[in-house]
Amino acid sequence: MNNATIKTIAADLNLSVSTVSRALRDSYEISQETRKLVKEHAEKVNYRPNSIAVSLKENKSKSIGVVVPEVANNFFAQTINGIEDEAYRRGYHVVIFQSHESVEREKEILKHLYDRRVDGVLISLSGATQNVEHIKKYSQDAFEVVYFDRVPIEEEVNKVIVDNFEGAYKATEYMIKNGKRKIAHITSPPNVYITKERLAGYKQALADYNIPQNPDLIRFCDFDPESAYKTVEDLFKTQNPDAFFTSSDRLALNCYESFQKIVGDTKTDKLFFGFTNLNLAYLFNPPLHRVIQPAYQVGTIAAKILLDKLLSPALNTPSQTVTLKTEIKLGK
Repeated sequence: MNNATIKTIAADLNLSVSTVSRALRDSYEISQETRKLVKEHAEKVNYRPNSIAVSLKENKSKSIGVVVPEVANNFFAQTINGIEDEAYRRGYHVVIFQSHESVEREKEILKHLYDRRVDGVLISLSGATQNVEHIKKYSQDAFEVVYFDRVPIEEEVNKVIVDNFEGAYKATEYMIKNGKRKIAHITSPPNVYITKERLAGYKQALADYNIPQNPDLIRFCDFDPESAYKTVEDLFKTQNPDAFFTSSDRLALNCYESFQKIVGDTKTDKLFFGFTNLNLAYLFNPPLHRVIQPAYQVGTIAAKILLDKLLSPALNTPSQTVTLKTEIKLGK
């Protein structure tokens, strides 16, 4: 067991505790020669600072929390990569939690992170979250929060999003220009921010091309696979759409599986579009066309906003909304 402390190092080198402490922190008050001596001896005796004590003393943990609905999701996995890279570059550690679409779990995670004194949180809201009062009560107490992807409607918060409306509009427009008129839109729970924006883009494209909206072609779907399978099967039986447009990464794969099972892997005139960052989409047959989100950039920008606020609290910068563009990628 390592018993080296600042006190034992001070005794070994016949220095004061305060001198050793300052030397380890690279204080300008300590000569370069003494700093070198202290650091070499600390390395020799395998000294490791007590991170909890340092955190309490400085009121900083040098760690941030990330809360996402699920990690096994192409978009969130890529976003986390961006967050971690930016945090590491600036000397912060990242702890990651999954809400699993549960607002109750989301509340427990936020309390845990707050109690464990993380310096701030990046969060994408669960599908069951109706408001953010349970988050705001922490953010009012010098606990910085930045939202990304699934964000609250409130203007006075920091958030990073993509242009969901434009992405949905372009995907729907592509299908219309390819002769499709019965375009099914399978989307997530109606209270989710991205649901509203992407549904609005879908509806606007139909309106601009004088295609009547059919409410029976719009389906709100839970995130479990069984719900997605049944939704696609029911659409085939009752509406027989000539195109399908799903509004999230998770829905895209579950709905596509059901779609492929019904149409087979032979050539079909039906189109399938999804909001998904799946990298292997080129292997899919029938083709899986995609609206790609700049997930890595969402993560790096969200982390940058949070860390800027943590590292320069005196600036007191106003809340900001950053909106990034999506990209259409066609399958083979």
